Amino acid sequence: MIIRIHERAADAGPVLADALGKPLTYETALATEIVVAHVPGSDAFSADDDPASWTSVDWAEHVNETLTEHPFTVGPGQDRRAVFHLTVRLAPDDRALNGPEWSEVAFRIARAAGIEIPGDDQGCRSVALQAQPGQVDLIANLIRLDGTWQRQPSGLPRRLAFEARRLESDLGLITPGALAATPSLPDTARETAARLTPLTDVTGPLASARRVIEIQSQLLVGHPHARLRAAGHRLEWTARRLHDLDRDLTTTVAELSHPPAASAPAPAPGAPFPRTAARAGSRP
Repeated sequence: MIIRIHERAADAGPVLADALGKPLTYETALATEIVVAHVPGSDAFSADDDPASWTSVDWAEHVNETLTEHPFTVGPGQDRRAVFHLTVRLAPDDRALNGPEWSEVAFRIARAAGIEIPGDDQGCRSVALQAQPGQVDLIANLIRLDGTWQRQPSGLPRRLAFEARRLESDLGLITPGALAATPSLPDTARETAARLTPLTDVTGPLASARRVIEIQSQLLVGHPHARLRAAGHRLEWTARRLHDLDRDLTTTVAELSHPPAASAPAPAPGAPFPRTAARAGSRP
């Protein structure tokens, strides 16, 4: 389970559209299978304003509402970008989750992020969308219903990672320690070299592009119009940069094709280093 915190935004509309993978619309209600969680809950709304009938535009307006109701509320550094967005993505080999499981993921991650506090009826407005395969997007407004700014806990990435590990355990998902072993250094280096080698060939795309640019630059540098002569000189510089890039790439590929033997992995952060024998003359 991988959690990504996006840069905060000033409008929930584009964030929802990105999470849905399509433009917002007034025409059709957003499927209840997509909206796996929201705050306030459904019991906070009247029968005439059932969130099950809301369109994607309605959800954006719902999240944005406190931005317009409290125009002078700002966060740290006088920042008005109050729309918080994070994505929770499953590992490629994880099993598929059902609707209630996605809801559990959304609510628990929201609590870990400090945007959903049980019993707080003046907290943040938020919605969790499971619109893309294997992931859920949590979108919240950090301007609370009472007009204050919701301060999130310190060490947020660490808290989210800890909750992600708990969710993996509770839901039977793959944990980082169970992922396939990282390929060895020599294998990785040779595979990278094999993929880059076609770019360094004399008939490859870099060399071909450089030749075309050199020909066009030669045609323009002697032109009577100053603008075209200037363009020709810029093309000359472009061709030189491509030549340097091609040379650097060739050198890198050569180094990757003959990688050194893999060294022992470094100790994990916080792990004690192995004790070595005391040097002669050192204190015991």
